Order: sequence, then structure tokens, then C-alpha cells
Amino acid sequence: MDTTDQADQARKAHRDRDAEGRARNARPRDGLGRPLPYGMPGVERQPEGVVRTPAASLAEAQRLLDAGMPFHAHEVFEDAWKSGPEAERELWRGLAQLAVGLTHAARANTAGGARLLRRGADRIADFRDPHGIDVAGLTAWARELASRVEEQTDQDQPIDPAAEAPPLASVR
Repeated sequence: MDTTDQADQARKAHRDRDAEGRARNARPRDGLGRPLPYGMPGVERQPEGVVRTPAASLAEAQRLLDAGMPFHAHEVFEDAWKSGPEAERELWRGLAQLAVGLTHAARANTAGGARLLRRGADRIADFRDPHGIDVAGLTAWARELASRVEEQTDQDQPIDPAAEAPPLASVR
């Protein structure tokens, strides 16, 4: 075995792994999902693969959005998209993109944030308020926020994700 192979094996041996042995980054993360240095206190991650009812998914995602944690809300939507009925997958995927767009906008990634907000709005636009989701309100919110973040000139003043959190349902 040459030194390149040995270095590669050593690097793989020190990678973070989950219980099944898959590579998983165990670094702590902040409220917007950004990795922090090992040993720093972070925000607890959303558990992955949780199957919830649509109402429970919406309630948990709304709680996280209102708390300024759109990255975590995206993970809730991702679980719903992966476990929900085929006819609703694009709805949940679009909601996940809206949450990721808000995440990027809060991280001062204006181009990525605007792009994902519009992509998510386009993806959900044809749905007719399933599960009480205010599709028209969300698409209008996403497009308006996308325009505002693109116009933002001060990258040191990213948007406040809690202040910008949209209501997901027609009535809260």
C-alpha cells in the first residue's frame, strides 16, 4: 500500500459516522444550519426520517420558522416530501425550497436565497391550499422577499429569519 492509500484510509477512519456506518458530519451547527467548530455549543438538529401527519409537519415547521430556524424547518418539509403521497411530493419539496431560500437569505447569500425562494414558489403555485396551506400567500411572500434580498446592498445586514417567517396556513 502506498502513502496515498494510507493517507486516504486514515482520513476515512476519522470521518464522523452514524450508527449504520454512513458518513455524517457530527460538527455542531448554528440556528441556520452552518457548521461550527467541534466542541462549540450548537443547536440541536432535527431528527431525520420522522413520519408525521401533514398537520404535524406544518405545525412543527411553523414553530421552527417562527423561532428563526428555517434550516430546521426545511428538514421537516424534507421528511414530509420523502414520506408523503406521490401526489404531494412537489408541494413538500417546494415548501422545503422556500425554507432553504429563507435560510440562504438569512446567511446573506442573496442570489441563492432569491433563486430558491422563486423556485419554491413556482413549485407550489399550482396547488390549491392542501392541508390549509396558504399557497397564494406563500408564493406572494416568497416572490416579494426574493426581490427584497436581491436589492439588498448591505451584506453585513442579513435578513432576520424569525421576523420574515411566513404563516404557512391561511389561519393560524
